[in-house]
Amino acid sequence: MHTPIPSNAGWRRSSLSDGGENCVELSHGEDWAAARDSKNKNRLLPLTPAAFTAFRGAVKTGRLDH
Repeated sequence: MHTPIPSNAGWRRSSLSDGGENCVELSHGEDWAAARDSKNKNRLLPLTPAAFTAFRGAVKTGRLDH
C-alpha cells in the first residue's frame, strides 16, 4: 500500500517542457512519490520511492527516449 500523497504536494515538470498542457508532472517526498498527466491533474499514479528513483534514472539516461 502506498503512503497517501499530500494535497499540498509540489509538482514539477521537465525544464525541457514547452510549458503547455502535454506533460508528465512528478512529485515526491521521503516515503511517497507520484506522477500525473498535466491535462488531468486529479488522476495520480502513486509510486514507491524505489520505483520513482528507477523511473527518474531511466528518464535522465535517455532509456525512455524514442
